[in-house]
Amino acid sequence: MAFRAGLRPLTPTPDASEIFGLGCAPIGNLFHAVADADADATVAAALAAGIRFFDTAPHYGAGASEARLGRALDGVPRDSVVIATKVGRKIVDAAGDAVPSGGVGADTAADLSRDGVLRSLEGSLKRLRTDRIDLLYLHDPMDVDEALAHAMPELLSLRDQGVVRGIGVGMVWPDPLTRFVREADIDVVMIAGRTTLLDHRGEHELLPAALERGVGVVAAGVFNSGILADPVGTPYFDYREAPPSLRTRALELSALCGAHGVELRHAASRYPLRLPAVEAVVVGARTPAEVQDFVAAEHASIPDELWAQLDRA
Repeated sequence: MAFRAGLRPLTPTPDASEIFGLGCAPIGNLFHAVADADADATVAAALAAGIRFFDTAPHYGAGASEARLGRALDGVPRDSVVIATKVGRKIVDAAGDAVPSGGVGADTAADLSRDGVLRSLEGSLKRLRTDRIDLLYLHDPMDVDEALAHAMPELLSLRDQGVVRGIGVGMVWPDPLTRFVREADIDVVMIAGRTTLLDHRGEHELLPAALERGVGVVAAGVFNSGILADPVGTPYFDYREAPPSLRTRALELSALCGAHGVELRHAASRYPLRLPAVEAVVVGARTPAEVQDFVAAEHASIPDELWAQLDRA
């Protein structure tokens, strides 16, 4: 599979990855604080490794991720990269008040209003130092009916006007995403952590619906917060400590991979691409070494026998 034509750079780069994108939540201080210089180095490493799809959001570090990505891409030919960001949340300061447009705050709050969509997009454009967004997601809309009634019409209008190239919805929960696939004219959904070696909930209804409707699927959260990257060193699932049963399963998967000379995290990165409707994978990274590692997954040799064993496990 590969990113669909509308989500590829307008100016292609030879040998650029067509299946992997960089998730920029980690450079927005997810789990750990990241220095500006380290964020710059991470984005630079991604560019050097052929990554051209960058996924961010106002929610990541309350604007910090967008601001850092914008600075790191400053000077890079805009048509050579694809930038995806999100709307549906407003950035607020410590007192809960909205920050000035383009600012960085302390937290975010839900805002599914039409005006909220436009204000969010305006702030993102300023932080990202760009005049356009390629893919605009609605971010974790908890009230699907409200989102369909208010936010979604504005996203459709932005696409119709050519302000954005594509629109979609990004969530952790497959059931609401399935409703968006069936009830809204969207291009893409991003499903986080539910099309992984440990969690298949996105595969039951969401992927068949997306395939039927021609909606692309971008898989994120492929490590389930860390346990599928390193079951011993980062035994976390869905942003919290994994229960013993999941640790045991992850260790079993790791042992199967090790018997074939394959890194578990490489298999985890590639797994969603075996599923119908999944077109690409976004992997978060906070260091150049992490970038280089997930890029290596694209070319890792993973035998069919191992995939069969992982499926059975």
